[in-house]
Amino acid sequence: MAVIAQAHNATADAGLRGRLLSAIQRMQENRARRAVYRQTVRELNALTTRDLDDLGINRSMITRLAHEAAWGSAQ
Repeated sequence: MAVIAQAHNATADAGLRGRLLSAIQRMQENRARRAVYRQTVRELNALTTRDLDDLGINRSMITRLAHEAAWGSAQ
């Protein structure tokens, strides 16, 4: 009986460890995506209106473009 309980605890610990590692990985990925978003917004806002016009970008498009750069296009 003790062996079964010990095996069950080891499996539960491995499951918990896996979930924790997965949650940490998701947090790191989200942090990196937010950094890409902020950097894209910062760089596009730094451009002049003329530069943005040359690129075919309106200022109202900046947040959408940054979101697409970080998380991909919404489909």
